[in-house]
Amino acid sequence: MQKSKTGEFTGYRTEQQAKNDAAFKELAQTIIDKSGSNWAIHGLSVMKRNALARVLYYHDLYQKCLPIPGVICEFGVQWGAGLSTLLNLRSILEPYNHSRHLYGFDTFEGFAGVSGADGDAAQAGDYTSMPGYEEVLAKALAYHESIAPFPEVKKHTLIKGDVANTFPRWLEDNPHATVAMAIFDMDIYQPTKDVLERVLDRMPKGAILVFDEFNCPLFPGETQAVDEVLKIRNLALRRHPHQTYCAFCEV
Repeated sequence: MQKSKTGEFTGYRTEQQAKNDAAFKELAQTIIDKSGSNWAIHGLSVMKRNALARVLYYHDLYQKCLPIPGVICEFGVQWGAGLSTLLNLRSILEPYNHSRHLYGFDTFEGFAGVSGADGDAAQAGDYTSMPGYEEVLAKALAYHESIAPFPEVKKHTLIKGDVANTFPRWLEDNPHATVAMAIFDMDIYQPTKDVLERVLDRMPKGAILVFDEFNCPLFPGETQAVDEVLKIRNLALRRHPHQTYCAFCEV
């Protein structure tokens, strides 16, 4: 298991597989650059299996929260793939429900608050994107909104900072908000625990809790936080066939 320059784990790949992947990335960039105004559709020709699996997974999660009133919170945004997928799924699955606001929480500076519970793999600053990336992502999300129903109503918000500070403030600033789905993709112990201890009071029965690194040996802190706050033996956790370490349950 190797890390990239941003601290991301790149998977169980051999050196040759890594070279093949780099070559395929160049091919993908060429196709997208040369394929004209319909580049997004033609780009599907180079969508990798794991990317398609992730879209299918998010589609199934979104369907589970459709009858639940409230917002969707994603804790751990990084490059914004999940949040962008959720924005587009909202436009497809519930185009006229403009009350389904999406909130994305991230430091945009990588892991903060790494502790002994996280083992040796995680280091402060891992999974950073790039300086000022939240401004770049904001432009991408604004485009998705511009081609969605009710484009005049902003239905997403990025919140930068450590959730230990930003989420309590969000709760105070949004006393009306209930949470239909909370996606935990921060990987490490302390921020996961900090949010879990506060978010449940805003989640009605049937709302969806999602954990991205549950039962994951590389990131033991997330599972420990879930157990300390909720007690694993009390949870009817389920997994998805397209994702290795993801788990979800109803409140």
